Amino acid sequence: MFGGMQTLLAICYDYSGYGQSSGKPSEQSTYADIEAAYKCLEESYGTKQEDIILYGQSVGSGPTLDLAARLPRLRAVVLHSPILSGLRVMYPVKRTYWFDIYKNIDKIPLVNFPVLIIHGTSDEVVDCSHGKQLWELCKEKYEPLWLKGGNHCDLEQYPEYIRHLKKFISTVEKSPSQRYSSRRSTDQFEQSRKSVDLLDRIRTG
Repeated sequence: MFGGMQTLLAICYDYSGYGQSSGKPSEQSTYADIEAAYKCLEESYGTKQEDIILYGQSVGSGPTLDLAARLPRLRAVVLHSPILSGLRVMYPVKRTYWFDIYKNIDKIPLVNFPVLIIHGTSDEVVDCSHGKQLWELCKEKYEPLWLKGGNHCDLEQYPEYIRHLKKFISTVEKSPSQRYSSRRSTDQFEQSRKSVDLLDRIRTG
């Protein structure tokens, strides 16, 4: 599929409580799951941040952006049919509420490397407007792919999907290693994350 390019290592994971994974599904457990997958690449394979491209689809865009906002030297991110936030999938709210989940709309401005967004224009699960608004908020915009007639789970069947993804990977492979993002912005995000974790413990405790 990606013939002619350097060797790519793809690592996939199931969320806790999904597939063969034990545990209970929750927002926080998905953050821990993607962190564990990243640590596996780093510690078991010796992979550097700047050699990693994260890929998140649908709800998976949540943990993907959460990790991306905390790793300043990643090579790039691909968001496939992403969500603005959990609540915004169901209701067209204009503000972010404390009880919302996967607040991608607030995290994507913290990402300081190229972001490719792919979304189908006929998505019946997550409206294409989610992808378009996230793209507007990207600091390093890459040409997005709006697949005409594409739904939520069929985008891989379009020839343009493979062509555009291959072009993106080739482009970021040739780019220099990503610079460090502002330590201040990362620290601010970590503080916000701790506040959310505390609220979750209060609600469930």
